[in-house]
Amino acid sequence: MPPTLSVLTRNKDFRHLFAADLIGLGADWFVMIPLLSLLPQLTGSGVWGALVLAADTGVIALLLPYTGTVADRLDRRKIMVTANLAMAVCTLSLLFVRTAATAWLAVAAIGVVAVAKAFFVPAASAGLPNVVDAEDLPAANALSGSAWGTMLVVGASLGGVASSIAGPYPCFGLASALLLLAAFQGWRIRRPLQAGAPADGQAGVGEALRYIRNHPRVASLVTVKCAVGLGNGVLTAFPLLAAVLGAGPAGLGLLFAARGLGALIGPLVLRRVLNHRAWILPGLAVSMAIYGIAYLGVSVAGWFPLVLVGVVIAHLAGGGNWMMSNYQLQAEVPDALRGRVFATDVMLATLAVSVSQLAVGAFVDRVDPRPLVAISGAVTLVYAIGWGLVTRRGASGAPELSS
Repeated sequence: MPPTLSVLTRNKDFRHLFAADLIGLGADWFVMIPLLSLLPQLTGSGVWGALVLAADTGVIALLLPYTGTVADRLDRRKIMVTANLAMAVCTLSLLFVRTAATAWLAVAAIGVVAVAKAFFVPAASAGLPNVVDAEDLPAANALSGSAWGTMLVVGASLGGVASSIAGPYPCFGLASALLLLAAFQGWRIRRPLQAGAPADGQAGVGEALRYIRNHPRVASLVTVKCAVGLGNGVLTAFPLLAAVLGAGPAGLGLLFAARGLGALIGPLVLRRVLNHRAWILPGLAVSMAIYGIAYLGVSVAGWFPLVLVGVVIAHLAGGGNWMMSNYQLQAEVPDALRGRVFATDVMLATLAVSVSQLAVGAFVDRVDPRPLVAISGAVTLVYAIGWGLVTRRGASGAPELSS
């Protein structure tokens, strides 16, 4: 068995954590693809899809300064289980989105689901190093990084196909059941997700911000995901891009599945970078640049299979980027601060995603989607170049951080 996979067979607590994450992510995309196909049919506009995507990321970004503190102060396992139960209940409300007049309910429901995800994400990310031995942390990060891509492939593909065959509403019911199963998997974790007792005291996210400011390498790591975030406006253009290329709802599912396939492959391909600390910052800069260049290619490709290849390449780089930065943050940030630092990290990334999606959403009904895809790719490429130059300039003076 490959060493990366062996941690699953040897460590049942990591297996339960991985399963909870895997199932929850699959349910998330099994909701999103049918919903993004349903809303244009009900309203005749792509704006509602942009609002749903922006609500999904924007609410998370606004809450993370608080939920990261909660992840450091309360039992992380209980936070994860409660969040999955709340998502299961809220997902069922999508069954009432039946007309253009009820489209707002989709935005509200996804916004409430995002509240629950805002609690889940920092708790799971901060807890991961505590359920595996130190030597297994690179393998565990590679698997966790690929989980998002794996379930995007499965959830997006099946969501697109199931929505085309049975309609979106059975998909929403199944997604709710999957989230209940994810909660059960989280409940089965027995190893503590905190290194000791949950952190106490009055200091909140400000303590994490001071830590980030005083550690330049950590500051570089928490700003790197913004590059891919600023390019994520392409997701808002996906439904219309599929329509322009004659691919329809099934094509939309394939676009998201291609995104997931790249995110699945990226962490596994780039896992070796984790064994060389000096490679991480250059690897992050290169991965950002590849993402931007790939979407510039997608914008000029007129053949749908070639578009899918470009999306895979872009998100192979994006998935590796996410995995590398997560691993290094887990290795360098103390457990008592880890939830808040990860909350800051994801907050910056999701704010970038929200800004990008709202910007593209403002033009998606009036402009051909391909120039919007090109602009998104170019923004990421420019950010990558600037981040690489700033990081390299500051690297010589950055202090060595404890692991």
